[in-house]
Amino acid sequence: MSAVETPVSAGEMQTIAAARLLREARSVFIGVGRPSTAAILARQLYNPDLVLVYESGTIGAKPLRIPLSIGDGELAETADFIVSVPEMFNYWIGAGRIDVAFLGAAQVDRFANLNSTVIGDYEQPKTRLPGAGGAPEIAAGCGEVVIVAPHNRRTFVKRLDFRTTVGFGDGPGSRQALGFRGRGPRAVVTDLGVLEPDSESKELVLTQLHEGASVEAAREATGWDLRVAAEPRLTEAPTVEELEALRGLVAR
Repeated sequence: MSAVETPVSAGEMQTIAAARLLREARSVFIGVGRPSTAAILARQLYNPDLVLVYESGTIGAKPLRIPLSIGDGELAETADFIVSVPEMFNYWIGAGRIDVAFLGAAQVDRFANLNSTVIGDYEQPKTRLPGAGGAPEIAAGCGEVVIVAPHNRRTFVKRLDFRTTVGFGDGPGSRQALGFRGRGPRAVVTDLGVLEPDSESKELVLTQLHEGASVEAAREATGWDLRVAAEPRLTEAPTVEELEALRGLVAR
């Protein structure tokens, strides 16, 4: 694959970085937006056998464009089969039959816990968000989780306004104490780089920077004292094939 010479946006780099994490996955649970785009891109470029699973119950969907919602007709038309939502959560997610889940959130803390419920006080919130949906069960039962989020102080906060979804809870041992099946967050992919949990403390560490981003910018965009790897990796520049495929998806 040849390197790209045209300018690459931060959003494009984030999507491609997320897609690359699915090279070895057998199945991925996704919603709409950037996670869906990344999963479709991964299936097109690196992993044609990747099984796309949507919360609406479509398993093995093969969309050729970005779905408008989890209820987009193309997902049902191209799926290997369709199951009910109770079966999706009880048989597929709860039993650990999905390898990877992509999740987003309004807030992320240092242990990769997520808030998608409210901003501000729960009883009198500044903003009421869409809510948990299936995220708590998805994060508990799927093999591992990849979080896709913008890197800014509104999102990366010292303390969540509400803990909707457990990443690593209060640190080591929290997931085990709750009886969760899945291993928890593998990475948080942002428009500045990639954060990964420390193997011992489970706190997020900046391990990778996208082209043009800096440690200083990432720290400034984080609401806590962000830990940084001794030598953060530089994200491999997108190839012509990756960028053309992504832009083709977005244009459809």
